[in-house]
Amino acid sequence: MRIFRLLISCVLAATAWQAHAFERPFPENAKRGVMTPANYPQIVINDKSRTLSAGARIWNQDNLIEMPASLRGEEIPVLYTEDNTGDINRVWILTPDEIKRIPEKPAPKPLPAPVSSGTDAQDAQ
Repeated sequence: MRIFRLLISCVLAATAWQAHAFERPFPENAKRGVMTPANYPQIVINDKSRTLSAGARIWNQDNLIEMPASLRGEEIPVLYTEDNTGDINRVWILTPDEIKRIPEKPAPKPLPAPVSSGTDAQDAQ
């Protein structure tokens, strides 16, 4: 009986570490930014004042929901998503490991203006 209890204890201890190794799933369309809390429903992301949507959710580093009024600090690294009106609807405050693991996406560069060739101008006449 003692061996059985010892065996069960070892199995439980060996599997308990997996609960702490939870990797949060982030959507593909999430954008990386730096957030500073402001007066609700405003927040500042990447030095731009943005509006939280009516049902916005903010998850802290422990994956618990934070109320916007309880946020403290400046320049908090986050991932965020926007709804179809451009308001912020989901925010994840990143842990130090997530900051290292998730690279910042470079800003999109506009395509160069098309260069017209001389033959196109002559064909139009």
